[in-house]
Amino acid sequence: MPHLIVEYSANLDDQIDIEKLIEAVHQAALRTGVFEVAAVRTRAERRDYYVIADGHEDNAFVAISVRVAPGRSRETRQRLGQEIFDAACEYLEKVYERTPLAISLEVQEIDNTAAFRKNNLHAIVKERAV
Repeated sequence: MPHLIVEYSANLDDQIDIEKLIEAVHQAALRTGVFEVAAVRTRAERRDYYVIADGHEDNAFVAISVRVAPGRSRETRQRLGQEIFDAACEYLEKVYERTPLAISLEVQEIDNTAAFRKNNLHAIVKERAV
């Protein structure tokens, strides 16, 4: 873990390269030093149906959810959230200057009482690094 989910409004398709945004967010999460490489999963979800603020068609959004396993301090969650948010804002800076754009990020702890996992990524990533 973590899971980084980048939701974005479809009207940004012609303004951003979503793969580059995902890479920027992913690398920022790794740079925090909080997570093992094999644990980080980053993905995007385009939203085709949305209403933002006054409903103007130019209004856009990028909303990032960072879902982490419980147990990290509040300070750690704040630091990693800020670092990932800063990377996203840096990537989106030029779009922000010319487009009505809301950028947000929320760090959420996953409830482990009902979470299930099966993961062989850690061993495979370690093997590839050799």
